[in-house]
Amino acid sequence: MSLKVDPQPLSLNRRELIGMAIPSLLSLNVEREETLYNGIRLASVLPPRPPEPSFEPMPIPYLTSPPAVIPIDVGRQLFVDDFLIEETTLKRVFHKAEYHPACPVLRPDRPWEMEGGKPTAMVFSDGVWYDPKERLFKMWYMGGFNTATCYATSHNGIVWEKPSLDVKVGTNIVSPARRDSTIVWQDLEESDPKRKYKIFAVAERYSTYCRMHLHYSPDGIHWGEPVATSGQCGDRSTVFWNPFRKVWVYGIRNDSRYGRDRLYREASNPITGAAWKTGELSWWVGADRLDMPREDMRVQPQLYNLDAVAYESVMLGLFSIWHGQTDARPKPNTVKLGFSRDGYHWYRPYREAFLPVSEQRTDWNWGNVQSAGGGCLVVGDKLYFYVSGRTSSPDTPTVHTCTTGLATLRRDGFASMQTEETGTLVTRPLLFKGKHLFVNGDMSSGELRVECLDEQGRVLRGFLKEECQPVRADGTRIQVRWKHRANLASLSGKRVRFRFTLTRGSLFAFWVSPEVSGASNGYVGAGGPGFTRSIDTIGAP
Repeated sequence: MSLKVDPQPLSLNRRELIGMAIPSLLSLNVEREETLYNGIRLASVLPPRPPEPSFEPMPIPYLTSPPAVIPIDVGRQLFVDDFLIEETTLKRVFHKAEYHPACPVLRPDRPWEMEGGKPTAMVFSDGVWYDPKERLFKMWYMGGFNTATCYATSHNGIVWEKPSLDVKVGTNIVSPARRDSTIVWQDLEESDPKRKYKIFAVAERYSTYCRMHLHYSPDGIHWGEPVATSGQCGDRSTVFWNPFRKVWVYGIRNDSRYGRDRLYREASNPITGAAWKTGELSWWVGADRLDMPREDMRVQPQLYNLDAVAYESVMLGLFSIWHGQTDARPKPNTVKLGFSRDGYHWYRPYREAFLPVSEQRTDWNWGNVQSAGGGCLVVGDKLYFYVSGRTSSPDTPTVHTCTTGLATLRRDGFASMQTEETGTLVTRPLLFKGKHLFVNGDMSSGELRVECLDEQGRVLRGFLKEECQPVRADGTRIQVRWKHRANLASLSGKRVRFRFTLTRGSLFAFWVSPEVSGASNGYVGAGGPGFTRSIDTIGAP
């Protein structure tokens, strides 16, 4: 679908020792400079501290003042904004995910999943990941309403099994502690195998506030005692890892005069990250005036939750937007998208639901669609997104059954630059070390040709449009070639612009790979079959 223009002893590993020996400058608002992988220079004070919560869309400094040259060695380059584009006659179109016909893929069908007053087997952030070592999809979810954290596995991401485990014998419960929001992170960058999995669990309210507990596990099943307990937070607080800057980011639920929004905390290790005190957190992001109310609710939307993950060359934000609620209907929350190239500033170019609710009472996603921790998985040519959903029986409309659904999207398919005739797109000056140009696009009814230009816009010898072998196919990894040039090796390390000339087609992404396989060296969200690491070092298998 398309739509036009969120008791284990405390022994520290090397990464955490460094983080505790030198407290994170980033979380202390200390002046420093940092240039990112894509040429963006961060503000001298981090995180930038707005004077107060704002109802205006977040300003994006790197879009108003982009780098003079943009390195593109990390990941597929997506057209979700104008960061890469100098000029174009193509039209940007945004695309929605589509729910899989098997939805819901996980239902409550065990006695312990019926506890808490609502039958529940749903991701409430939690986490869905692909384990490359065991070659399994793994899901952590709320089993029973607010009563426990459970575990399921799958070989294809669609059919799920609930194994009998030994934590609570005869069940698939991995944590019997009562809980609210929870994040499970599969950390493939962790050097200590005992800490491969991290769970950030928000316990039930103490009174008017909650606390988050951090636990480690070697297998995601057996969790040690808490190694850290956070300062005060709201019940729907979450955490994600920003690998571009090597920091854990805490999105802490807050209530301002605009309703639910997020405070910000970052640190190089999760233990020090959790050690905040009331009053030292920065306001971060919320819903804004571009988030339109539902006609049936007529209340100002609020930011209910924000999950995020690194995908290729950007941070992908899954914004769960609250649109009100009534006694007769669970919250019609929907998931909308945001994109960040620095992990702090979120660009939200369109506000329609990427993962919507249904308006049919008996549909699995009639209410409260919210994202899973880990964000998305790369499965072949598609992205998999897992979400919660709630339905209601006509006989008992106030008792909601909570399940987990699956939605899919073309790989890189968040936005495309396209035309029904012929148009061009010229990039800003780029810098790369690779030598093989690849594109993700649908040119099955037309064609694509690419020219290489110098900084002044002059076509480089051997890379004329007429010398480019036309691409007339639909694929998520298509190599671009020229008649008299084997590859882009002669341009490696030089400032180059690409001019794409597209006829009747859609262009989703491009990248320059060091390998003929098309490996992007970008991040692959929560992983997927065929990948051995958190980045794409594989390309074509």
